[in-house]
Parts: sequence; C-alpha cells; structure tokens
Amino acid sequence: MSAPDIILKLSNIESYYGPIMAIRGISLEVPRGKIVTLLGANGAGKTTVLKTISGILDPQKGTIEFLGKPIQRMEADKIVRLGLSHVPEGREVFPFLSVRENLMMGAYPRRDRDAVAEDLERVYDYFPRLKERTGLAGYLSGGEQQMLAIGRALMARPKMILMDEPSMGLSPLLVKEVFSIIKEINRDLGVTILLVEQNARAALSVASHGYIMEQGKVVLDGSADELCDNEDVKEFYLGGAGDQRKSFKNLKSFKRRKRWL
Repeated sequence: MSAPDIILKLSNIESYYGPIMAIRGISLEVPRGKIVTLLGANGAGKTTVLKTISGILDPQKGTIEFLGKPIQRMEADKIVRLGLSHVPEGREVFPFLSVRENLMMGAYPRRDRDAVAEDLERVYDYFPRLKERTGLAGYLSGGEQQMLAIGRALMARPKMILMDEPSMGLSPLLVKEVFSIIKEINRDLGVTILLVEQNARAALSVASHGYIMEQGKVVLDGSADELCDNEDVKEFYLGGAGDQRKSFKNLKSFKRRKRWL
C-alpha cells in the first residue's frame, strides 16, 4: 500500500508503565478512510497503544507517523490539532458540565468558530438523545455518555478517531446502536477510525482490517473476513456470546492450542 493511503503508521513501538513493558514492538498501519480494529483480551495492551498514539504516554522506542509526520513524544494537545481525536476507555466526560458544554469542549482547538454551530447540529443528528438532555453530563446513562464522548471527538473535526472500548458496559441493544453510528460516521464523514474492542464480533462487523494483540504484541492481522474465518479467532474470540469478553491468560492450554503462537 502506498504511503499516501496510510494515515497512521506505528513502527516497532515499545511503551512502559514504570519498569513494566506494556507493549512490545508494535507495528501496524491504518489506511485513510477505513475502520481498523485492535482486538485482544484484558491486559493485552490495546489501551496502551491508543494512549501512546495520542500522546498520553511517550514510547521508549519506535516511531509513530500521522499524515506522514512523526508524532511520537509530541504533546497531546498538538496531536489533537493535527486532526487526531481520542475517545477514551470509560468515556471520561466532564460530569459537572452540561451536555452542550461537554460537546463544546471538543471544539476548543478550532479556529473556524463560525462552523462550530453547524457541527453541533450534526452531532445532534447522529445522537438525537443528546439534544434532549439539558442537565449535567454526570446524570446521563452509560450509553448516553458514550454517545457524548464520541460527539465531543467529532466536534474537533478530526481526520481520525481512536475509540477505546465503545461497547463497554452497554446493553446488546445499545452496542448495536453505537456500532451502527460508528459505521455511519466513517461512511458519511470519511473519518478514519482505529477501534479498540474486546467484543470481536461487533468490531469485525464494521472494520475492514483487524489486528489481534496478546501480552503486548500483535500476534495476527488480516482482513475482517480473514479473521472471521480463522479457526483460532473463531474459538477464542468469536465463541458464544458469553465468551466474547473472557480473558485467556490463565488457560494452561492457551499457548499450545493457538496456531499463531
């Protein structure tokens, strides 16, 4: 794939929490205008990858290129201004601000203030419930807070969004609704999305390509169709509905059974 088609590229990234190496030589590419998913169980290092990309953590090794420019160790606010927004795990809305004030916080890096009102209405079109909620964001339901976090990211007019566990804590009906909106945002606005998820079935339903992480490393990648057809992915990630979020770290047979290890 030619360089202009790649909006984000990680090469041999290593990040630490103190003395503990959390991600080990991660390399991946995200094509412009696509949804790519990063899958794995709890503790695999997925969230650390997103935090390293968005400038919350500095990598100790490797390079990160966004729009062809190196951004590793760049300050987080400058990365946002380049067009890369982050919807963090757990939503992290401002609970004592109103819904509208939360959304307007997403627009703080922009200079085209005249267009902000138009984008606010666009967010309300995607999430009509947010327009109805005039109170504090802390009183919203989990699903509404997730919608608010995504809407806040959209207010920055990003070229790319990092989404961390948008299905966490949501009912199956709300998961379906949120992923439908994610697909619409990608299709309608052309926003590239790197999606971190444990719900592999939902993630692969909207993504064109996926990477699977375990113990801080990428162990497998391929198109969404290829991953859905892979026997190990089927067994360990696309099993029964009750198995989609289990951790495999404590299964003694895990390393022996998986073909990629």
